[in-house]
Amino acid sequence: MSAGHGHGHGHSAGAAADKKLLGGALALILGFMIAEVIVGFAAGSLALVTDAAHMLTDAIAIALALLAIRLAAKPPAGGFTYGFKRVEILSAQANGITLLLLAAYFVYEAVNRMIHPPEVKGALVLITGLVGIAVNLLATWLISKANRSSLNVEGAFQHILNDLFAFIATAIAGLVVLLTGFARADAIAALVVAVLMLKAGIGLVRDSGRIFLEAAPSAIDPQALGAELCAIEGVVEVHDLHVWEITSGEPAASAHILVAEGLDCHQIRIQIEQVLAERHHLTHSTLQVDHATAATGEAHCSDAHGVVHRSITTAGQAPGPAIPPTH
Repeated sequence: MSAGHGHGHGHSAGAAADKKLLGGALALILGFMIAEVIVGFAAGSLALVTDAAHMLTDAIAIALALLAIRLAAKPPAGGFTYGFKRVEILSAQANGITLLLLAAYFVYEAVNRMIHPPEVKGALVLITGLVGIAVNLLATWLISKANRSSLNVEGAFQHILNDLFAFIATAIAGLVVLLTGFARADAIAALVVAVLMLKAGIGLVRDSGRIFLEAAPSAIDPQALGAELCAIEGVVEVHDLHVWEITSGEPAASAHILVAEGLDCHQIRIQIEQVLAERHHLTHSTLQVDHATAATGEAHCSDAHGVVHRSITTAGQAPGPAIPPTH
């Protein structure tokens, strides 16, 4: 029997740089948000108030991302055997849910204003929108330089990016109101922003949900991976194959491998670890490798979790399709 553990914990060497970039973006967002709230109420613009509220969530998103980076850097302790890496995913999911809730609220408000359009001061909306574009361009650029493979950082980036789109829509609405007096343009701009928020929110909730449910990374097909491992010379069966993500960008795998009698379990385990690392970037793997017993027609483990992948049988037959577990 051979038990192997391939290590590859993805500690981010650029965590300090990410914190500086996120901190700079946070300062920009907070400063402009205060000014926008004042101007938004003075101009009677839902689009500006929408943007200001979105900027508040931007600030919260960045603050959560900074906190998550700090907590994720803590080493494993006590019952937290992976440390606090999934705090980053909690942050990403919170950002996604916030975007969805705000989108629903702004759709409601925009529809009301489409029916009963208030007076909107187009000049103030246009000027604020243009300044907002400049501020958010800088904030977006700062966060884009951080490690966006982290779902946590990506969540903050999506907030800022959507706010940039919101200010573009707001500036266009302000120009339309200023030139034509069409007040409903403000509500239409809010609707456009709400749709963009909805799209980003769904993506964040979906991706963070996959990690919480310990689904395989989207780039890895567990069924194909099981068949690939069975194709390695000497491997008879693969079961209890699990592939998941500890946090975004840090996949892991575990499996029970059966090899033919008389072969070197340790050597085959090393081959499997190389395949996992080099072809699938699964550098964090835990493998239990045993010799297969004489053919009895029964599964090695009666309670195997998931699909059982089998290679050549002792009778020398060609490999058949993967079979489901017995339970």
